[in-house]
Order: sequence, then C-alpha cells, then structure tokens
Amino acid sequence: MSERTGLVKMKGNPLTLVGNELQPGDMAPDFEVLNENLEPVRLSSFRGRVVVIVSVPSIDTPVCDMETRRFNEEAGKLGDDVVILTISMDLPFAQKRWCAAAGVSNVQLLSDHRGALFGESFGVLIKELRLLARTVFVIDRSGRIEYIQYVKETTEEPDYGEVLEVINETLKK
Repeated sequence: MSERTGLVKMKGNPLTLVGNELQPGDMAPDFEVLNENLEPVRLSSFRGRVVVIVSVPSIDTPVCDMETRRFNEEAGKLGDDVVILTISMDLPFAQKRWCAAAGVSNVQLLSDHRGALFGESFGVLIKELRLLARTVFVIDRSGRIEYIQYVKETTEEPDYGEVLEVINETLKK
C-alpha cells in the first residue's frame, strides 16, 4: 500500500494518506461500504449516474456537519442523475442518528469502518488517525473520475463552487 505525505494537514500538521493514488481520468475502483441498515453498498451500483463522493473524517464534528448539510442542500437541486455519497469511518448507527437529527435525506451516508476499503482504494485513509481525509471526487456516468479535491486543511470546508461547476459540466457529457 502506498503512502503519501503533505497532501492534507490537520491544524497545520502533515498527515499520511494510505492507499492508491488516483488521478482524474482513472476509472474509479469499486468498493463496498455499509449503509445505515448495515447493508453493503457498492460504487458500481450507481453506474449510469454522476456520483459525487464526499469523504469526511467524522460526521460528529462541526466542519463535517456543515459540509454534509451543504451537500444535502445542493443534492436537492441537482436531480436524479446525480447521487451524493458521504463516506466516513463513523459507525452506521451514528450516521443514521445524525441524519435523523439533522434532517438530511438527499445524500447517502455510508460507513467505511469495517475494512477501510473505500479509504484504501481511493487513497484517502489517514494513517495516523484511521479516519478519512476530507476529499471530494466527481465520477462520470461510465465510472471515470472527472475531478478530485483534497481539502488541504482538514479543519476547513471544500470549495463548493468548484465542485458544483464540475458536476454541472459532467452532467452535460
């Protein structure tokens, strides 16, 4: 498993990302995570739709909370051709509780806690913390990665405008 340092930091401290180094143009690797009912969900099940994968360290933190609420709001405007998946290492039970309390229903929260299969296959598993780095991937209908945003400082939100622009461009293809 490859390791990369310097792409992301937490409060200024560099973190090590473990796993594949993906680039725009690569085919997105398939993976399996769990939904709130402990049922397996595979990336390949969304083929034919534009998939936005938002990985966050923990849904129970202020920045992850704000980010997920924002993507939930945007998902409501994007239509059925787009699916937004928010993936974290949180347990499915915690994700389900958070969604109910936050009124989030337009994004799917998924858990990578069991095997870190998403984290390793997409290269966003933080070695020091066994959490996922804050990143956004946009994947086209055929499963090709169109865009990757590594949020350099984990305590900051992503550039939503840039992500939405890429989603809209990808929808036109």
